[in-house]
Amino acid sequence: MPLRGRRRELAELDATLERARAGRSGALVVSGEAGVGKTALLDRMVARAPAGVRIERVVASESEMELAYAGLHQLCGHLLDSAERLPVPQREALEVVFGLRRAAAPSPFLVGLALLGLLTEVAGDGALLCVVDDAQWLDEASARAVAFAARRLDAEGIAVVLAMRTVGEVFAGLQRLVVEGLGDGDARELLRLSTPGGLDGRVRDQLIAEARGNPLALRELPRALSPAEIAGGFALTGSIPLESRIEQSLLAQLEPLPGPTRLLLLLAAADPTGDTGLLWRASASLGLAPEDFDAARDADALTVGTRVSFRHPLVRSAVYRSASPEDRRRVHAALADATGIDRDPDRRAWHQASATLLADETVAADLERSAVRARRRGGAAAAGAFLERAAELTPAPVQRVRRLIAAAEAKHDAGAPAAALRLLATTRGLPLTELQEALVGRLRARAGYALQRDSSGPRLLLAAAQGLEGLDPVLARDTYIEALSAAIYGGRLGDAEQMAAVANAILEATDGEESDRARDLILRGQALLAAKGQEAAIETLRRAQRAFLDQAPDSLELHWMWFASRAAQDLWDARALRTLADRQVELARSEGVVTVLPIALSLLMVAQTVDGELDAAEASCDEIDAIKEVTGNPLPQYGRLFLAAYRGQVDETERLAVRIRADAQERGEGYGLSAVNFAETLLYNGLGRFADVVVSGRRELPYTHELSHAMRVLGELVEAAAHTGERELAEQACEQLEGVTRPVGTNWALAVLAMAKAQVRDGDEAEGLYLEAIGRFERERIPIMVGRCCLLYGEWLRRARRNAEARGRLRTAHQVLSEIGLNGFAARAARELSGSGESVGVRPQGSAARLTDQELNVARLAREGLTNRDIGARLFVSARTAEYHLSKVFAKLGIRGRAELKTALADLDRTAPGA
Repeated sequence: MPLRGRRRELAELDATLERARAGRSGALVVSGEAGVGKTALLDRMVARAPAGVRIERVVASESEMELAYAGLHQLCGHLLDSAERLPVPQREALEVVFGLRRAAAPSPFLVGLALLGLLTEVAGDGALLCVVDDAQWLDEASARAVAFAARRLDAEGIAVVLAMRTVGEVFAGLQRLVVEGLGDGDARELLRLSTPGGLDGRVRDQLIAEARGNPLALRELPRALSPAEIAGGFALTGSIPLESRIEQSLLAQLEPLPGPTRLLLLLAAADPTGDTGLLWRASASLGLAPEDFDAARDADALTVGTRVSFRHPLVRSAVYRSASPEDRRRVHAALADATGIDRDPDRRAWHQASATLLADETVAADLERSAVRARRRGGAAAAGAFLERAAELTPAPVQRVRRLIAAAEAKHDAGAPAAALRLLATTRGLPLTELQEALVGRLRARAGYALQRDSSGPRLLLAAAQGLEGLDPVLARDTYIEALSAAIYGGRLGDAEQMAAVANAILEATDGEESDRARDLILRGQALLAAKGQEAAIETLRRAQRAFLDQAPDSLELHWMWFASRAAQDLWDARALRTLADRQVELARSEGVVTVLPIALSLLMVAQTVDGELDAAEASCDEIDAIKEVTGNPLPQYGRLFLAAYRGQVDETERLAVRIRADAQERGEGYGLSAVNFAETLLYNGLGRFADVVVSGRRELPYTHELSHAMRVLGELVEAAAHTGERELAEQACEQLEGVTRPVGTNWALAVLAMAKAQVRDGDEAEGLYLEAIGRFERERIPIMVGRCCLLYGEWLRRARRNAEARGRLRTAHQVLSEIGLNGFAARAARELSGSGESVGVRPQGSAARLTDQELNVARLAREGLTNRDIGARLFVSARTAEYHLSKVFAKLGIRGRAELKTALADLDRTAPGA
């Protein structure tokens, strides 16, 4: 029978599948109220799929929501033969989450990327249609993996169609097809076909009005009417929601069935796997007979074939919800007994828990073991659910508290800090050990800071760390670092006394300690830096850097390695910055720790700009943006801001500056203000807008003790003040710069100081300082500063009327700065050269600006020598999508291969808008 009134919906579904057959992938979320016809549309789409389209279809179940990756296993567990062709980390991630391998829990985003790769392999050179009905019941881990893959689809020939009642946050942003009720004419015709004997006109009109075009309601509600009601004595009540009314109608049709048959339906509803063998075994233990299966089939309620299924998802939910608690416990107990402990211990434990009314340590212990397995698979949310139920069934108060704390921690790790706080609230009034009190305090502080991000965070985290001292030293140190990090990022917008309190408390806790562990050294070193200044912290921070490089870091040290990279900036140690940033990025990638990767890439981007590798830095920013897109990481776009400033892109720098400054004010993070001021001074010095540099640079003068970007502003301020004739300001900035460079004594620090002092000195002394700075920058391999110092020296030589020498230095400056991509400074060097009597050629404008953002991202990584598979892993797309975009890049740029990319892309950043 054709579907009435669904031409628009069927056309969109057909178009989605046709795009996949043409090699273009896509995802579609089909949403609408229960009974509106989503399943019928999916049935028709599957039935109309042309031969050659591979179809994978599953129906999610509400009772599976607490089992990590249960939905994913149902969707693709049988496809793992194709996983052999995936990169090893992706293949192993799937094996871990499906319980086939014992290893550390993979990142959820690595699992999502593995799913994308697996579906791509299964699709092969054809088309693949993946259909998930009742997707609102997917467990959280599966939902995130499916949503991740759906968002990254591009050129694989895959169509993913997800049907759900309401679209939750996980699937927000995907293309939607909203299914609404039928129009009046179609609704009346469907009602007529559903009631062959005819209806009283008043009853018909009332049913049409109440059903609101819902096809299931139009078919099912009349079935519950008595002959008298059909003849005109029926009166509907509008106070019951339509979904409940449909369920009532479905249940009314099942009411005449014998009690054993209804128990069989409840048994099937309680088991979402659809395993016929399991259903037979469990039914036998309940004393159910084959005739009960026949009665369920004859009532058109249950189909038993290769899988057990209901004729509509609402039948399952209606049967389960309407059952008495006693009957639910009976069927869950039967399912637990029929589920092999070796085959599926987690479902068995969940059934046991659902069958248990009173506290039972044996059942609680099984649930706790399931939580451990869920953690290994990366299912923090599932672990939290297992542990929460385990706590409810735990008879001993001390054990109950332990499980509640573990459940709260799992909820927090799953990104649900509010749920964690709710669980922690239930520990009040229970007997807590000293360690448990401390753990509760730590979790409350962490969850509260995650929710509020306010100035109370460092204080509460500090108190939690102090409470753990002597009880769990490793956890105490980790919490101290969290407190210090929160205080540092607050900076000038935070509480200075609070910063001092955190730093001094750490120094007191680590006083006299001789640990050589990287995390202990970086903790004390950063506390020394915050409390006593750069000079006091130098030796400890350098020891910490060596430890991070020499030791194999554990998960905590990998998480905090960025502090060592930041210290390398504060100590003007370019080599340590390069090495540490490279190492953290490499480790985070190899271990799939996507939560660490964005900040590690941010520091790598800084190292790349120091090295004059702006193209590589741009690729790092592309990767950061890809991670942020799929994780929702709130890290501001500092990298994009700095790159726009280096490249002299005025509009982009100023646009990002406004956004980041406002965000920093709102979040109370002074670090963001410092980053913006530094970027503005960098941009305006390149453009020769020295008065603007002075405005931005002055803002940082009171905060140079924070080091980082505030410290680097000093050099920019000296340059601008010298050009505007503000000698006193230039001297002040130079003096403050000497205070943060002289104690360090590295080539980088002393070169920056020499360059600054040269601008406030005269004659031979100034020239000697310029030459010293250039020499030190060259020895330290910092080309970006070699070019800038040659520019300043060339300008100085011109003012001294030594034009021939000036042209040589300015020519070097222009060449170096142009090759790196510092377009503003290169243009400034070109103007100086022109003033000295030498003309500078202008590069022709290329066609790279015609590339899309994704094509540019792929092209930049290909330019860096990455394979399509590596590009896909970096940008969270399939290798086939990377290949597709690269072929378009070659066509648009008129080149034949990767070897020509560097030249073809070279003009893009020189001709960007606002440059």
